[in-house]
Amino acid sequence: MKSIVVLISGSGSNLQAIIDACSSGFIPGKISAVIANKANAYGLVRASDAGITTQVLSHKTYASRDHYDEALIDAIDQHQPDLVVLAGFMRILTPAFVQHYAGRLLNIHPSLLPKYQGLNTHQRAIDAGDNEHGCSVHFVTEQLDGGPVVLQAKVPLFSDDDVATLSERVHEQEHRIYPLVVRWFCQNRLQQQADQAWLDGNILAANGYANDEED
Repeated sequence: MKSIVVLISGSGSNLQAIIDACSSGFIPGKISAVIANKANAYGLVRASDAGITTQVLSHKTYASRDHYDEALIDAIDQHQPDLVVLAGFMRILTPAFVQHYAGRLLNIHPSLLPKYQGLNTHQRAIDAGDNEHGCSVHFVTEQLDGGPVVLQAKVPLFSDDDVATLSERVHEQEHRIYPLVVRWFCQNRLQQQADQAWLDGNILAANGYANDEED
């Protein structure tokens, strides 16, 4: 059973999807801890309800980003994780943090990367008049939202969409593909090698999309 530490800042809906997938046995791993940088993050309630160890480590109590990430590394490493999962963790990570967890640090981003790196992705897709949008699970590197993509899912973008309706549609796909990628990692099928993601010994295409395959 792989040890997983999840980092959150907010509601934790992707965390809940991963909790459920671990509980059902879909993911052959265990969430050892959930760490939040905000004490009011609802994901902490989700974790506590599931009997998972929680911790709040506020970035506001540290003098610099470097000092915070050093403390965060210490907190995470107490749980000896095989995998660190960012599930709505709204912090830009330092190079030292990323290097420490290289090859075992995953994030989900609400766009079809490399489009719309950064924030406000749904509004940016609407403003651009796109006819599709989506989400991407990727390994984290020092480049913001620029690590090798593992899996993406598309959703249609309709002319009458607003941020709320589009966000809901994207969230449904996030909750589907993130547990699947974590499953692959915990099955020792997924690796990061340099700037590429590999599944079952094959390089994953940067624009690979999810289908109904759940194995």
